[in-house]
Amino acid sequence: TNRQFLLVTLIAVIAVHTAAFQRQRELKPNILLIYADDLGYGDLGCFGSTEVKTPNLDRMASQGIRLTDFYVTAPICGPSRSGLLTGRYPQRNGLYSNIRNNMVNYDHRYKELEYVFSPEMTQGLDVREVTIAQVLKQAGYTTGIVGKWDSGRAWPFLPLQRGFDFFYGFANTGIDYWTHERYGIPSMFRGNERIKEEGYATNLFRREALRFIEENKERPFFLYVPFNAPHGPSNLERTGPQAPDEYIRMYAGLPTDRRTRYMANITCMDAAVGEILNKLTELGLDQNTLVIFTSDNGASTVGRNTPLRGSKGDMYEGGFRVPFIARWPGRIAKGKVSHEFCSTLDLFPAFLALAGVEPPEGLIVDGYNILPVLTDQAKSPRKEHFWELQGSRAARVGNWKWVLESPNWLAPPKDATGELFDLSADPSEEHDLAAKKPEVLKQMKARWESWMNEMANSEPRGPFSNTYFELLGFPR
Repeated sequence: TNRQFLLVTLIAVIAVHTAAFQRQRELKPNILLIYADDLGYGDLGCFGSTEVKTPNLDRMASQGIRLTDFYVTAPICGPSRSGLLTGRYPQRNGLYSNIRNNMVNYDHRYKELEYVFSPEMTQGLDVREVTIAQVLKQAGYTTGIVGKWDSGRAWPFLPLQRGFDFFYGFANTGIDYWTHERYGIPSMFRGNERIKEEGYATNLFRREALRFIEENKERPFFLYVPFNAPHGPSNLERTGPQAPDEYIRMYAGLPTDRRTRYMANITCMDAAVGEILNKLTELGLDQNTLVIFTSDNGASTVGRNTPLRGSKGDMYEGGFRVPFIARWPGRIAKGKVSHEFCSTLDLFPAFLALAGVEPPEGLIVDGYNILPVLTDQAKSPRKEHFWELQGSRAARVGNWKWVLESPNWLAPPKDATGELFDLSADPSEEHDLAAKKPEVLKQMKARWESWMNEMANSEPRGPFSNTYFELLGFPR
C-alpha cells in the first residue's frame, strides 16, 4: 500500500542520515577558521556594539565562547597572518612586515611597471616555513582557503604550494570589492590561475566556501576563510569601505559616509558567516566541526576598538587585541565568556591536537594548545606575548603591558623608556605607570630584549633580515 511504501521510504531515509551522521562522528573533526580584516574590537554586537548589525555572529557567540583577551601577532595584515599560519612569531618566520608596493607617488600611467616590479611579486612567507595546511593535509585533511592570502603572490608562495588543495581569492593586501583589482590590475585567483569574474567579493567568497563544504562533507576538512571585509578596497584608493546597496539600506537614517559603509560591509560579512553556519547544520556537520571567528588586527580610524586604546598599526591594545568567537556544539558550552590570555599562535598546536598529530620534528612553535581553554578544562598557560613592528615595540607579561612607539621605522632612541600599563585595572591604557613602577618597567624591557635576541638568532632568515635586525640593534 502507499502507507507501507511511505513508511519503508522514511525508514530508509532515516537510516541513510543516521549512517552519515555516524560516519562524521568517526572522522577527525572539521576545522573552519574565519578571519575578518581590520575588524574593530567593539564592532560586533556580542562585543558591545549598539551600532553594527551582526545577528549571525551574535548567535554564534551565544552558541559558543567569546575570548576577551585574544591577541594577534602584529597590528597589520601580513605578519598577523604569518603568525596564524605557522604558529610562530613573525620575527621568527621571517614575514614581519607587509609585502607591499613602496612607491610614494602612485600614478596610473605606471600601473604596468608596478605590476612587474612590486615586492608583492617577489617576496612571501619563506618556503622553508611549515604551514598549518601542510601538516593537516599530511594528516588526511582536505584543505582550502577562500579569501585573502597576503603571504606572497609569486607562484612559489601561493596557497597550492603551501599545503592547500583549493584556493579561491586574492594574494595581495587589498582589492576593490567590485572590480577585484589592485593598482588597476586584476588580482583574483582560482588555484594558481588569475581569473576575472563579476560580483561583490564577500558574496563570491561566501559562494566558494559553501561549495567547498558541500563537496567535502564526507571527509575531514580544514577551511580557512579570510574575508577582506571590512578592509578598505586598497591603500591607494581612499574611497573607504565598499558595501552593496541592500546592506547600506539597512542603516537608513544615517549619512552614507565611510562609517556607514563600513558597518554595512560588516553586516554583509555577517550574513555570509550565517549562511556558512547554516550549511553545516543542513549537512549535519555541526557536531563534528570546530568553527572559529576572529580578526587579523584592530580597526583603522573608521572602526571602533572600544574600549581599547589605539588602532591598526600601533602597539596599543586596539592594534592587536581582537574579537574571538568559537563554536563546537557538544564540546564548547553555550554562551561562555573567558578572560584567559590567548593568541593566534595557540591555534596551530590546537589544530594539530584535533588532527591527532605532533608538530614536525625540530619545529619550534610559539603557541600552546587553546582547546582546553575553549572547552573550559584548563586555564591558558600563556604568560607573555611580544610584538615588534617597524621599530615600535610592545610586551604583555601577565597583566603588565609595555609600549614603546617608534616614529621612524628604526630602533627608538637609546634613552626612550616607553609607557607601562596595568591591564587588569586599566585595559584602556589611560594611566602610564612607568615613573611609578621603574623596576617593573626595567623587567619588561629586559624580557622584550631577551625575546628579540632569540628571534634575531632564529631561522629562517627572511628577505633583507640581516639589514633589518641590525637597524634595530640586533645583529644576526
